[in-house]
Amino acid sequence: MLSRHFTDIAALRLAMVGLVLAVAGCASTGSAPGGADGSPGGQPAAAGARQGEVPPEALTMYEQAVAAMASGDFLDAELRFKEFLLQYPGYPGAHVNLAIIHVNNDNDEDAVAAVDAALAIDPDYAPALNQLGMLHRRNGNFPEAEAAYMKAVTVSPDYALAHYNLGVLNELYLQRLDSALQHFERYQQIVGGDEQVEKWITDLQRRVAASQRTANISE
Repeated sequence: MLSRHFTDIAALRLAMVGLVLAVAGCASTGSAPGGADGSPGGQPAAAGARQGEVPPEALTMYEQAVAAMASGDFLDAELRFKEFLLQYPGYPGAHVNLAIIHVNNDNDEDAVAAVDAALAIDPDYAPALNQLGMLHRRNGNFPEAEAAYMKAVTVSPDYALAHYNLGVLNELYLQRLDSALQHFERYQQIVGGDEQVEKWITDLQRRVAASQRTANISE
């Protein structure tokens, strides 16, 4: 029963990672085309602001690409982001959104290239580091995934989605319940109100406590 319960939770949690990531990639409709900031709250990424004032025509192009991505028209979104980058190459968020599109198309090779392009512009761009972690996790490179996620939360401690993904990685792949609980709790502190994650936190608290009781008995 417990095994089946955990399997069901695992399947749901993995699905949610992809869903949150896809939504996050489209959540950059704010003041600058930083793009794909990854936070479930939809806050625009800050990288665009470091490039100076954003021309209105650039913002319009970017928002059109975001709208196409949000509607699920990834082909149109890909074309629009590529057109945007031809004219405004200094915004890493557009590359990250392209990476997300490539992942949706099961094209990891182009996704890696897009993430690399984003990190070449800004090596500390948290959404790109988070996406790099996702790519490593997809390919079973768990230590590399953890390193990328951890760098994301180091350079941007309130970057919610990287904490979320660290929770998933630690619980389902690295079997570190304490660390998973810590990152899910940090995610919840940042975004608040995520009922599903709150259920996961409650479940992890119960399992961590049970593990500690077992360890005390063994001693």
